[in-house]
Amino acid sequence: MYFAALLARTEDGWKASDTELDDVETLSDLTDLAREATVDDDTVIVFIEQEDAWFGLVRVDGEEDPRIYVSDAAAAARSSYGEILLTDELLGRDPEDPDALEELVDLDGTEDGEPDQETEVEDNGEESTPGDSAVVPAGPLGDAGVLVDLGLSEKELLALDTDALTEIADVLGAADVLETVQ
Repeated sequence: MYFAALLARTEDGWKASDTELDDVETLSDLTDLAREATVDDDTVIVFIEQEDAWFGLVRVDGEEDPRIYVSDAAAAARSSYGEILLTDELLGRDPEDPDALEELVDLDGTEDGEPDQETEVEDNGEESTPGDSAVVPAGPLGDAGVLVDLGLSEKELLALDTDALTEIADVLGAADVLETVQ
């Protein structure tokens, strides 16, 4: 179960809204959703949480590139919304070459994305392939300073575990507007 909320800074303070991520497939989609939540290119923070297993923050300031923080990258990598946040750049790997058509079909005839090695079903019912955990590090990943200028230090962000949205909203001065979406 996921929970997602947007905190948009306005000239009158913060505005909170819960949001559905059903139509969000990429980080670009998520960034566009955040930008639609503000009229003056003010700061928008997208908060995504999966059942206290991990949470992610995406900060969008106008037309700047989004800044991303994920509390537990390995846990996020096992979820569809977490994979949106775990970009190649964030993981420190080279982006995939979209022109590499020869990689779309393996020699055994399976298309890219089809299982070509044994998969394991984890406790949460999701499949993983051997080596998945080696690619994505366990623990926090991304810009831990994403909220420093708004009053939440890197150390405080790294210490957050459960109920992170409430604590973040308290620091931002948005706790009262957050109650309307929880």
